[in-house]
Amino acid sequence: MDGEKSGSIPTNLRLLMVIEQIASAGVPVTPTEVNAQIGLPKPTIHRLFNTLEEEGFLQRDMDGRTYSPGPRLREMAGGILSSLRIRTARQAVLQRISREIGETCNIALPDRDCMTYLERVETEWPLRIQLPIGTRVPFYCTASGKMYLSSLATNHLKTYLDATDLQQRTPNTITDAAALFDEIAEVRTAGYALDREEFMEDMIALAVPIQDTNGRLMATLSFHAPSQRFDIPRALEYLAPLREAAKDLSNLVSDTGTDTP
Repeated sequence: MDGEKSGSIPTNLRLLMVIEQIASAGVPVTPTEVNAQIGLPKPTIHRLFNTLEEEGFLQRDMDGRTYSPGPRLREMAGGILSSLRIRTARQAVLQRISREIGETCNIALPDRDCMTYLERVETEWPLRIQLPIGTRVPFYCTASGKMYLSSLATNHLKTYLDATDLQQRTPNTITDAAALFDEIAEVRTAGYALDREEFMEDMIALAVPIQDTNGRLMATLSFHAPSQRFDIPRALEYLAPLREAAKDLSNLVSDTGTDTP
């Protein structure tokens, strides 16, 4: 059966099918797990994984067994999300929600050890916080990062907490791994994350997930504001419109396959 299945897969499609299975899994996977869906000979699947790892499309996780998207694959995904047609519509959604809230709004993508800002619309207030496109911010002390951490399986979250130096960036930064674990559990239940001046003093933020067609976190939508203008209760007043904007952004990506010029 496997030989029959693998024989029907053209050689030039095999790497793409491996990447497709890794993307759809959404968690670190082993070659054996991927091959259960493809059915290639065992030496072939390991050779494909080795090639993808050597070229930077995959990277081996800390357990030495599983693999996650590498820098070239993450960069490729970001490039797809940044395509011109998507970006034009995405900017319109960001501008709308930024005007409604009156503060800077951001889209961020999870990277290997941080969130990276993909898109932003600046507030018109003269007092603003400069975090330009391409800025990389930690998972553990930002609203977008904590939103991403809440999407991890419990064992992967624990691995992250055990391996991460939770540096004290402000007096409010959560540096105790157990306390942060509890915070992430609350984020998972609530479906949103807050930054209570944990990353930068005098800055608060609220983040919600942008989900893919399978309901998994693909990116985050957030806004941040100086604490002189916003407090947490006021930020939460904008949770519903922020979620609605995140839904619109999710639909932009899922609809790209059926759009016509």
